[in-house]
Amino acid sequence: QVQLVESGGGLVHPGGSLSLSCAASESIFSFVAMGWYHQAPGKQRELVATIPRIGSTAYADSAKGRFTISRDNAKNTVYLQMNSLKPEDTAVYFCNAARRFPSEANYWGQGTQVTVSS
Repeated sequence: QVQLVESGGGLVHPGGSLSLSCAASESIFSFVAMGWYHQAPGKQRELVATIPRIGSTAYADSAKGRFTISRDNAKNTVYLQMNSLKPEDTAVYFCNAARRFPSEANYWGQGTQVTVSS
């Protein structure tokens, strides 16, 4: 089974920074893309950032200029550096791994809570 474990969430003041990590149980080269999503109470899960195996990174409009997704293949880990945090960033952040061949599959971590509050 594919396991994804998020870490790095916590409580931060507006304008602060957090760095999230997603450790995968196998090589991230085995996935067509890795990504970060967030979900606030009463809201659906939304894409924050994605880093494909091939192609360019992409960000939600709300994250552009503030968040950076990156990877360390040797550590099977994907990161999300979050700067200039706003209260509206408060959510549970989930790591996602997508596989499309030989069959479609999506894997999710358990999530890590990010709270931005004064």
